[in-house]
Amino acid sequence: MADRGAYRWEREFLKRIWIGVGGPPVRLALWDGFEVGGPQESSLGRIEFRSPAALRRLLWDASLGFGEGFSSGEIVIQGELPGVLTSVMQAMRRLERERGPSWSLRDWLVRRKGHSLAESKSSVYHHYDLGNDFYRLWLDEQLAYTCAYYEDPRFTLEQAQVAKFDHICRKLRLKAGDVVAEAGCGWGGFALHMAREYGVRVRAYNLSKEQIAFARQRAQREGLADRVEFVEDDYRSMTGKFDVFVSVGMLEHVGVDQYYTLGRLIDRVLSDGGRGLIHTIGRNVARPLDAWTTKHIFPGAEPPSLSQMLQIFEPHGFSVLDVENLRMHYAQTLRHWLQRFDARAGEVLRMFDERFVRMWRFYLAASIAAFESGYLQLFQVHFNRAECNDVPWTRADIYEHLAGPSGAASKSDGLLRSRLTAAQETPRNGY
Repeated sequence: MADRGAYRWEREFLKRIWIGVGGPPVRLALWDGFEVGGPQESSLGRIEFRSPAALRRLLWDASLGFGEGFSSGEIVIQGELPGVLTSVMQAMRRLERERGPSWSLRDWLVRRKGHSLAESKSSVYHHYDLGNDFYRLWLDEQLAYTCAYYEDPRFTLEQAQVAKFDHICRKLRLKAGDVVAEAGCGWGGFALHMAREYGVRVRAYNLSKEQIAFARQRAQREGLADRVEFVEDDYRSMTGKFDVFVSVGMLEHVGVDQYYTLGRLIDRVLSDGGRGLIHTIGRNVARPLDAWTTKHIFPGAEPPSLSQMLQIFEPHGFSVLDVENLRMHYAQTLRHWLQRFDARAGEVLRMFDERFVRMWRFYLAASIAAFESGYLQLFQVHFNRAECNDVPWTRADIYEHLAGPSGAASKSDGLLRSRLTAAQETPRNGY
C-alpha cells in the first residue's frame, strides 16, 4: 500500500485509462481513495490500484501490467471478477470498432516467442507439465482441457466434455476400422473415446511427458493399448497413412508461420478419401494474443483468424466443408473451470503460492471475458480432399440423435440421449 497521495498526473492518467477503455460501468480507484468512473449506483465493480508502480506499468503494456498487478495483489477487483472484466472488454470492443485496435510500446520492441521444435517443447513444458495433480483439481474426470459442448445448457462439465467428443466424431463420420491421427492429444481422453465408442484405431502425438504418461497408463487400464498409440513427439514427426486427421486445442500453439508446414503434413499422411477437423481458439481479426497471457500462461500462443487458418487448406487443395463457432460454449466451460478452481484454491495454494492462485484465477476469469466480449472465438473447421463426393448434403446426421435413434455407426447416440435425460433431471449449478 502506497503511503503518499497520488500526484496530479497519476489522477489524470487514471481518468485517461477509464476513457481509453471505453468508459465501462466500473469504478477505477487509486491508493489514496481518488476515484473515476460512471455513477456508483450503476457500477458493476471497482478496480483499485494500490501502488504507484501498478499504475506506471500500464504505460509499457496495459495487458501485461494489469495482469501482473492483479497477480501480485497490487491491483484489487471488487465485484464478480468475470463480470467486471467482461464489462471492460465489451467497452473496449465498442471503442475499437470506431478507432481500430490499440498497440502498446512493448508490441513494437519485444520479440514474441517462436515455434521451432525447441521453442514448442519449452512452451508445452511451461503450461502442461505443471503437474497432473494440479489439473485434476478442477478439470473434469477425463482431464479434457478444451472447450466443451453444451447440447443442453444444464449439462455438467463431465456431460458437456463427452458431448464435445461425440460432436466431433459425428462430424468426422467415424466408423469402425478407420485409422485416425490426432495431433496434440492432451491427457488422451478423446483418443480413448474414439477407440472405445467408434471402433477406430488412433495414433496420438503430444510433447508433454506428464500427459503422455497419464494417457498410456489409462489406455492400459481400460484395455485399449492395442488400439491407441500415444507418441511423445512433435506433430511434425507424424508418419503413416490415416483416414482421419483431427486436432483439438493444438493449433493455438502451432504458430501461423507453421501453417503451410502443417497443411503439407496433413496432405502427406491423409489417405485419398481422407477427412479432418481442427478445433481451435481463434479470432475474428488477426492480431497477437495479449502480452500477459503469452508471458505467464501460454508462451508462443497464437489464436488464428479464419483467413489465417485457410493457409493450412488452400495451398494443398483441401475443401472446407463446415465451420462452426462455439464461442459461448467456451465461456460456459471456463465458468465451470473457475467454479471448480475456486472451490479447490486452498489445495492449489499448498501446491504453489498465493501469487500463482491469483494468476490462474485471473487467467480463467479473463478468458471468460474474452469469449463473452467476442475478443476470442472457438472454431471447428471440418475439411476433406476436394475430389471426395461422398459427403452428406445436409447436417441432419450430426444433430438428429437429439430427436431419436439414428443410424450412426457407434453406440454413442444412445449414451448422448441418456446424458440429455440426466441433464434434464439435474438442476443447473448456478452458471
